[in-house]
Amino acid sequence: MRFLYSLLLLLGTPFVLLYFVMRGVRDQSYFGRWGERFGLLKDDVPEGGVLLHAASVGEVNAASPLIRALLKTHPELPVTVTTLTPTGSDRLRHEFGDRVFNNFIPIDLPWAVSRFLNRLKPRLIIIIETEIWPNLYLHAKTKGIPLVMVNARLSARSSDRLGLVSGFTEQVLSSVAWIGAQSTQDAQRLVDCGAKADRTCMTGNLKFDLDIPDGLREKGFALRSHWKSQRPVLVAGSTHEADENVLLPAFIGLLKALPDALLILVPRRPERFGRVIQAAKDAGLATELRSQREMCSREAQCFVIDTLGELLTYYACADVAFVGGSIGDQGGHNALEPAALGKPVLLGPNMPNAREIADQLLGCNAARQVSNSSELQQAAELILNNAELRDQMGQSALALVESNKGALNTSLQAINKYLQAGISQ
Repeated sequence: MRFLYSLLLLLGTPFVLLYFVMRGVRDQSYFGRWGERFGLLKDDVPEGGVLLHAASVGEVNAASPLIRALLKTHPELPVTVTTLTPTGSDRLRHEFGDRVFNNFIPIDLPWAVSRFLNRLKPRLIIIIETEIWPNLYLHAKTKGIPLVMVNARLSARSSDRLGLVSGFTEQVLSSVAWIGAQSTQDAQRLVDCGAKADRTCMTGNLKFDLDIPDGLREKGFALRSHWKSQRPVLVAGSTHEADENVLLPAFIGLLKALPDALLILVPRRPERFGRVIQAAKDAGLATELRSQREMCSREAQCFVIDTLGELLTYYACADVAFVGGSIGDQGGHNALEPAALGKPVLLGPNMPNAREIADQLLGCNAARQVSNSSELQQAAELILNNAELRDQMGQSALALVESNKGALNTSLQAINKYLQAGISQ
């Protein structure tokens, strides 16, 4: 089965490259660093350290507290973080600068993975969430490199798909040295798919250990000083087209009740910035851009954040936050970011990537679920008009985050065991 997988991947590689080219039409950063897709490393990447894989922006955000902890507890070990997307690389660079090394993860071809690991010689491989690359996992086992999965999750749908190739999936997952799953359901699904039960435990979600930079709340307050302090602010983070199709009409309706309201709109993907800006203008909103100024004027109705790595800063400005990816089929993005800042949260109905978190936020009345423009307008208007409700929801959100921290320490204990041993599974 492994041979068949590798053959199919080889035959499909031209289509993978075509996908990158198509993405590159909108985001030219996809056109660079082709050698890294086939196992080449930059000259400055050192060997013998920790290799951590965080596919894109969401995984980099989740991994950031862990990366900081590794840099602090093991300053002697270089940390190389692989990403799949240029936006992930940009986020990593913004967050850590030259304190970590970055490379694209190679396409999971046997010779590319072997070349990559032979050059890097990592002491440990850490996979964030559920990036299952069979040749990477199995080559690591062959070379005696322990591989752990941190913040692992597996949806029922993905579990069913993996069940179609159960023998191969078991071979791959049984090679993992340790798995820290986000929930008991995730842990059980991974075991059902072949992970070793005695190496799999529920640690909770690493995203609850979100590191809020010192002074961020104060920076949000200072940014708000550019306009009247009582101006109602709705921040919509990590949005996609489906979100904006609901969000923009809802905000137009909200302006009738709250004419001084401001929408801070943060699209998920940089290649969409131009279209989002045009959509806001076409909706009739007075629109200003972050690339042109740090904070919009008092006359602006929509402020589009067409830069990267600043979502948390603008969540800190919010009275209420809408989390994108939850209206369409993207699966929902990180609702814990505004929650950790004590902000009331609005969510769409489609949150399979973070269903448990969404249910917890809804269950403690820290969030409201909306399905269309009318519901979004009504929920935002209710929260923005009621300071007591805003405060109660925000305090509930913050309390939920604080009470669920701990995945970072549990994961670090497992990681340190393998780093200190220097061996084996």
